[in-house]
Amino acid sequence: MLLGTLVNVALVLIGGFVGLFLKKGISKRFSDLIMNAIALVTMVIGITFATASENMLVVIISLVVGALMGEGINIDKKLNQLGGLIKSKVKSESGNVGEGFVTATLLFCVGSMAIMGSLDSGLRGDHTVLYTKSIMDGISALIFASSMGIGVLLSAVPILLYQGSITLLSSFIQPYLTQSMMTEMNAVGGILLIGLGISILGIKEIKVSNLLPALVIPVILLAFIG
Repeated sequence: MLLGTLVNVALVLIGGFVGLFLKKGISKRFSDLIMNAIALVTMVIGITFATASENMLVVIISLVVGALMGEGINIDKKLNQLGGLIKSKVKSESGNVGEGFVTATLLFCVGSMAIMGSLDSGLRGDHTVLYTKSIMDGISALIFASSMGIGVLLSAVPILLYQGSITLLSSFIQPYLTQSMMTEMNAVGGILLIGLGISILGIKEIKVSNLLPALVIPVILLAFIG
């Protein structure tokens, strides 16, 4: 049942380790250009998700409520503290651990492929979607790790927990997770990806991690308003 998720985790780790190995052989000029290219693609993916919304009011409310919750908890600060703790433990000089972890986790966990692929694995034993996602994530992990360091590899943990939980609980989740909920969750996630791309490009620093609670708000809203 968890084969698709385990393959996804394995390819992220393999891609990440290769990226760390190649880090010494990739000049800053090339790594910066690659990261800019990934940022642009990330924004395009985000725009695709965001424009698919069928109820932009739900998206707006979700982002506002999610921002209030995330800023109140100060998720960004806590993740950076966690990243600093991990970096001190592993004595890594390979980049900002917190930034790599958050960036990769958002990219790998936000989107319909993670949800639908996990549901397919759990309900039908079909891992096709997750296999496809695994290849995409492995390539992305290689590129991200070559610039952001070991934090990218740590994103394998939330992938395992997130997709694994959906797979294991799929039989309970599916009756309550409507298509409209998925659409608006993806729309919110898409906007977060746009913000992520803007941050990577250095246009403006956006604390995207403080917006993470917004991802679950559409489910709550649509459960009440239908």
